Amino acid sequence: MSGSEWTDPRPMSPHLSVWKWHWTMAASIFHRVTGFGNYLGALLVSAWIVSLGAGPEAYGFVEGIMLHPVGQILLFFWLLSVMFHLFNGIRHLMWDGPKVGFDPKAASLWSVVNFALAIIAAATIWSLATNLF
Repeated sequence: MSGSEWTDPRPMSPHLSVWKWHWTMAASIFHRVTGFGNYLGALLVSAWIVSLGAGPEAYGFVEGIMLHPVGQILLFFWLLSVMFHLFNGIRHLMWDGPKVGFDPKAASLWSVVNFALAIIAAATIWSLATNLF
């Protein structure tokens, strides 16, 4: 409406500077980030599998990268990303299916639990895998 003197002081769309950070917001953002990270990690694991078929030289090259400390850190963070995405995906299934956990306190609690479960699960799997090999 042109010529109107009234303007709405609220922002046109939510922005990070407008909203106070909370666990549910962090879990939502991390879910998106881990989804992207899982694709990148899957590409690295795919390169490792392809190197198996490419011969001992190619496999040795990729194995050298993965056994390097930087490669180990990347693999651990990929595992952490997969675990967080898994647990947060289960939370989303609970929201979509039986519609459980929409209460703000419950949503915040489960967001914190998802972070904790991801760290515990990744550390446990990493510990078991490194002790086996």
